[in-house]
Amino acid sequence: MKKETEQVDWLKFENEAYKNGYACVCGVDEAGRGPLAGPVFAAAVVLGRGQTIDGVNDSKKLSEKKREALFDKIKEEALCYSIASVDEKTIDEINILNATFLAMKKAVEGLEIQPDYAMIDGNKTPDLSIDCEAVVKGDANSVSIAAASILAKVSRDRYMLEMAEKYPEYKFEKHKGYGTKLHYQMLDEYGPSEIHRQTFLKTWYVKK
Repeated sequence: MKKETEQVDWLKFENEAYKNGYACVCGVDEAGRGPLAGPVFAAAVVLGRGQTIDGVNDSKKLSEKKREALFDKIKEEALCYSIASVDEKTIDEINILNATFLAMKKAVEGLEIQPDYAMIDGNKTPDLSIDCEAVVKGDANSVSIAAASILAKVSRDRYMLEMAEKYPEYKFEKHKGYGTKLHYQMLDEYGPSEIHRQTFLKTWYVKK
């Protein structure tokens, strides 16, 4: 396990890809695989060769305020970025893993500068038209993936805040759709909304 004091080589995976002859590398990550409601988001980020962005880290390790500030900074400083989402109805139709891969694919294909290599956070890769590798805990070890994790996380959180205004009874602003005690209480009181993932509510239906 990496100690907090141990320095992370944020460019390790990017540099390895360039050494292997690739010309343009992107980092890819998702947000929202686990929630009971709303879309899954994914982002892809291309940085300049050797470029880092001060403050970028795994989105889960950053405060909401810090993520919001870095969201704008990444968009300004990256060579290009792309954010995509797949809605809850598609998640129910094709399952969350396939929906996540679809969002990632859409994000990569939406980049203004098309990369020839993609680094995907996790242990599996989507079906892309370019070479790619899965990087376990990539958002804590690659600046490109960490930047993508921030864009995906902030984008989804902002979307769920919009949904909180549309469906105020569910209090999405407090839990962003995740299966918290409060969220289940709201489900018990009001039942599912149009943006709930029906396939994620099976255990709740059984209890009912």
